[in-house]
Amino acid sequence: MGVSEILVQIDREIVKLQQARNLLVEGTGRTSKKSASTPTAKKTRKKKRNLTPEGRKRIAEAVKRRWAEQKKAAGK
Repeated sequence: MGVSEILVQIDREIVKLQQARNLLVEGTGRTSKKSASTPTAKKTRKKKRNLTPEGRKRIAEAVKRRWAEQKKAAGK
C-alpha cells in the first residue's frame, strides 16, 4: 500500500465520521459548525471578578503602607 492509498482511506474515514457527527448533531437539535468540531477552537470565557468596596479599601490601604515603607527606606 502506497502513501496515496492510505491518504484516500483516511479521507474516506473522515467523511464517514463527519456524516455520523452531523446525524448525531441533528438528532440533538444543535446546529453544526465546522469550527466547533475542533477542541482548540472553543473559547472559554472567564467570569468577571468584581471587588467589593471593602476589598478596594483594603487594597488601597496596603498600597499606601507599601509606599510609606519605600519612602521611609529611601530617606535613610
